[in-house]
Amino acid sequence: MADPRGFLKHRERELPARRPVPVRIKDWKEVYEEQELAQVQRQASRCMDCGIPFCHSGCPLGNLIPEWNDLAYRGDWKDGIERLHATNNFPEFTGRLCPAPCETACVLGISQPAVTIKQIEVTTIEKAFEDGVVEPQIPNRLTGKTVAVVGSGPAGLAAAQQLTRAGHTVAVYERADKPGGLLRYGIPEFKMEKSVLDRRIAQMEAEGTRFRCGVEVGKDITGEQLRQRYDAVVLAVGATVPRDLPVTGRELNGIHQAMDFLPQANRQALGEDVEGQITATDKHVIVIGGGDTGADCIGTSHRHGAKSVTSLEIMPKPGEDRAQNHPWPTYPMLYRVASAHEEGGERVYAVSTKELVDDGNGNVKALRLAEVRQGDNGFEEVPGSEKELPADLVLLAMGFLGPEGEGLLEQLGVEQDERSNVLRDKRFETTTPGVFVCGDAGRGQSLIVWAIAEGRSAARGVDEFLSGTSELPAPIGPMDRPLTV
Repeated sequence: MADPRGFLKHRERELPARRPVPVRIKDWKEVYEEQELAQVQRQASRCMDCGIPFCHSGCPLGNLIPEWNDLAYRGDWKDGIERLHATNNFPEFTGRLCPAPCETACVLGISQPAVTIKQIEVTTIEKAFEDGVVEPQIPNRLTGKTVAVVGSGPAGLAAAQQLTRAGHTVAVYERADKPGGLLRYGIPEFKMEKSVLDRRIAQMEAEGTRFRCGVEVGKDITGEQLRQRYDAVVLAVGATVPRDLPVTGRELNGIHQAMDFLPQANRQALGEDVEGQITATDKHVIVIGGGDTGADCIGTSHRHGAKSVTSLEIMPKPGEDRAQNHPWPTYPMLYRVASAHEEGGERVYAVSTKELVDDGNGNVKALRLAEVRQGDNGFEEVPGSEKELPADLVLLAMGFLGPEGEGLLEQLGVEQDERSNVLRDKRFETTTPGVFVCGDAGRGQSLIVWAIAEGRSAARGVDEFLSGTSELPAPIGPMDRPLTV
């Protein structure tokens, strides 16, 4: 145990400071300042090393949290990263981007603010990179088996790294010009600078993973050709079909999906010229959707110099404390203030969009909304609550429906469930033998930590399929959504 009295001596959460708002909205650098190691170690000492560590059940990866908390407290960063890497290929991603369900399951959180698990995690991996202990793990032997991984998001990267280390020859196909999927072009630079991604890609390349970018599987190469070339295929294509807004005026200019807006902004932040870029500069911006993607749109709009930014959410404003229907250790719906919300704009809850108003020239000029409340048959409009908000740019950030069904999935003959997720069995194999699926394509839209967990689990399934057995670690995290075959 780190310090038997640590949680009694240090009762407050200590997190790194965010850079001042007027400074950070003028650049694309990460918003957090570096935290002193002594402060991180003090937080690690608050871990109680519980007899039953519920943080394990909160984490889909089953991270060995009390173990590396103890090592962080003692300053043993080398052993700490070994324990962290034992369950998580990419703690530098989850330490920045995961909403930390482990922290909401922390036993200390019942009576005190939870341990800052996520910050200890990212500090441990950053210290490891700084000390040069994150090295390529090149397999001792090659199996002679080949695997194609389609998609280079967190699920695809995790599957590819595990399979490469098992000795298989792995090629990762990515239709964008660089690997990383949403990690590269969906996550803004101010949440994770792409140098963090690039150094991990470099490690994977040194281990032997091959990346084939600018190749759209299903068009440039068919599913049938892929199966002929490789002994196994892993689908990590994500859930990329966005939820749309079927209201009057949807066809107007100035209304875009978030994933049309954010990738262009990421390229701009990295110094690229983007022809016909969608920008928020000097515009009244409305973001429909109150999740992480919506917050990313808000932060990006501030950096573009938007005239105003308003976020709309159909659900009522959540409370600041756990509701009775979200008891510990479940992940609660709470009112949270992301760095983007801190930077300005207005958040409007319990409203529904009725119409997007035309300026007479085919452009959006306003959004008409109404307040809603929960009724017996869903949301009901509050009479007399209609109003208009000025809008030059409307961004739709309402989530995703599932993977793209046409093309590759049809060519491979994999079956999908009623929600369009790809069906798979307990070892993540689809209804087409030798074709596996992991991440959002099989699970539905979810968290980065689930994507990595599923990538690792699918890799073990592929290894068993190819070799008859597998020495890759078995999944040890919770499976709160049963597999679908």
